[in-house]
Amino acid sequence: MRDGAALLADLRAGLGAFRGRLSADAGMDKITWFRVGGPADVLAMPADEDDLALLMAAIPRNVPVTVVGIGSNLLVRDGGVPGIVVRLSAKGFGAVERVSETRLSAGTACPDKRLAAAALDAGLAGFHFYHGIPGSVGGALRMNAGANGTETCDRVVEVHAVDREGHKHVLSQQEMGYAYRHSSASKDLVFTRAIFEGEPGDPAEIQARMDEVQHHRETVQPVKEKTGGSTFKNPDGGSAWKEVDAAGCRGLMVGGAQMSEMHCNFMINTGHATACDLETLGETVRKRVRDTSGTTLQWEIKRIGEFADGQVVRPFLNADG
Repeated sequence: MRDGAALLADLRAGLGAFRGRLSADAGMDKITWFRVGGPADVLAMPADEDDLALLMAAIPRNVPVTVVGIGSNLLVRDGGVPGIVVRLSAKGFGAVERVSETRLSAGTACPDKRLAAAALDAGLAGFHFYHGIPGSVGGALRMNAGANGTETCDRVVEVHAVDREGHKHVLSQQEMGYAYRHSSASKDLVFTRAIFEGEPGDPAEIQARMDEVQHHRETVQPVKEKTGGSTFKNPDGGSAWKEVDAAGCRGLMVGGAQMSEMHCNFMINTGHATACDLETLGETVRKRVRDTSGTTLQWEIKRIGEFADGQVVRPFLNADG
């Protein structure tokens, strides 16, 4: 059995002047938008980038580290998350500011929607798509989030990060290794902030595009439900929701988990779902889609942690897909 309190005590002993917050056996269900999942052994919230560097340098290499954002695109398994979960706070990592005529600097805890609003205030076009993405800048950087024909890689200039040894790095856009919903940057890097570039635009036109994004999201997505956004990535040349619908999975339920009737690429917690229900539903949908059309859907929802005792989710093909 894992002992979060003992891990916390060991961590504190080597941290010295850490200014952030640390807690043992922290409930991850309070963080994720699905509102499910077991506890983190230790949840760490550093005060700023220097504090994060101090924390990372103090964590033994044999202790796993998991970085989470605002929990919008995250499914935490019912057995919880071993080791240290690092969550960057809005206070320390949420600032967004204009740094040149065409550039913005945004911390990785800044909500995507706030980045879009800051770009509007600065009269910078090219950021409207963030208005409809329910996540933070850190997640957008890691997964190359995009919508409405624009992706994060189209706006990023450089990314600041801290590695497992506490060393700071600055990565260029090319060094992020972007592809569709993917970055090949080392998983050991914790992104702290990024510089984005737009182009001068008419605020009225920018606002109109943001309004279009908001209207689309409110009319076709279950934004008032406990959901994590898009469940599966779009296959090459296709749409995930069309594959799910064609396989007869719109409204499909496993326990308290359901593929939304409104937008069938969204999983929702109807009120009493477990993480196991949600992951089993996703794998069931993947199998039905493969059986129906031959298409293998890949997860867009990030799944972390361990299953609770007695739980089994048999992944269709592999655990990573």
